[in-house]
Amino acid sequence: MNNLKKWKILQSKMVLDNRWCQVRQDEIELPNGQIIDDFFVIVRPEIALILPITNQQEIVFVRQYRHGVGEILLELPAGGFDANREDAAIAAVRELQEETGYIAQKVTKLATLYDNPVKDTNKIHLFLAENVTKSGNQNLDITEEIEIVLIPIESVLDKIVQGEISVTGTITALFLGLKFIN
Repeated sequence: MNNLKKWKILQSKMVLDNRWCQVRQDEIELPNGQIIDDFFVIVRPEIALILPITNQQEIVFVRQYRHGVGEILLELPAGGFDANREDAAIAAVRELQEETGYIAQKVTKLATLYDNPVKDTNKIHLFLAENVTKSGNQNLDITEEIEIVLIPIESVLDKIVQGEISVTGTITALFLGLKFIN
C-alpha cells in the first residue's frame, strides 16, 4: 500500500519567462505540514528522440556542441516540441529529417520517460525508426551546427563504455531500441 502524498502547491509564479528558459517558483506545503516558499521548477517542452537505423544496420547519430556542458557530444536526433500542438511521433520524424536529411517511413514508440523529474516538467518520448533513408539536406535552426555520424550497431556498446556516447536519453533509447529489434 502506498502511503505517499503529493506536495500541495499554495502559490506559483513564473520568475523567468524567456523563449530559451522558463523558471517557476512554487510555494509548497509538504505532507508533514512544513512550508517551502522557494522551490524552483524549470518548465521545459517535451522532447522527441528517435533511434534511426539504416538498411545497412548503421545508426544515424548527430554530433553537436551543447552549451550547457560546454562539450561536443554524440547523440541521437532529438528536439523539443509543444505536446498541445504536435504529436510526439511526428515531432521525432520531423527532427530526424531536419537534423540529418534522413526520413523514416515507420516509427515505433519505445517509451515515454520523465527527463529530470526533480526540477523539470518535461517528458522525453523515445522512438525507433528502421530502414531510414537519406532523402535530402539538413534544415538546421540558427543555434544548430550538426555533423551526421553513421555508426554500425555492433560498435555502439563499445562507444558507450568508452564514453564517446554519454547522453542519458540517447543511451536509454539505444538499450530499449536494440532490445526491441533483437
